[in-house]
Amino acid sequence: MIFITAKFRVKAEHASDWPSISAEFTQATRAEPGCLWFDWSRSIDDTDEYVLVEAFADDDAASAHVTSDHFKTAQQHLPQFLVETPRIVNFKLPETDWSELTELAVK
Repeated sequence: MIFITAKFRVKAEHASDWPSISAEFTQATRAEPGCLWFDWSRSIDDTDEYVLVEAFADDDAASAHVTSDHFKTAQQHLPQFLVETPRIVNFKLPETDWSELTELAVK
């Protein structure tokens, strides 16, 4: 799987609206056949920062994502709401789903 985490610093005046601002892009991405997950979280340390955790089944799915019409639309629409270019970490992993954090096992 292709596992991606990205940090989005949203302009303060738009931070509370980010879920609705990015909703169309989020819904379209989640509907892609190769999308395993596409989840936003808001930082508790910086309420203007959102963290996106996403995963795609393979290189083909990731390529389909970045060449999709909704991705191209997001490239044109979303930057106006951002303070800076998002930062990203991208890995290819042999897993296909989340693993358990056994060090904090719930018994």
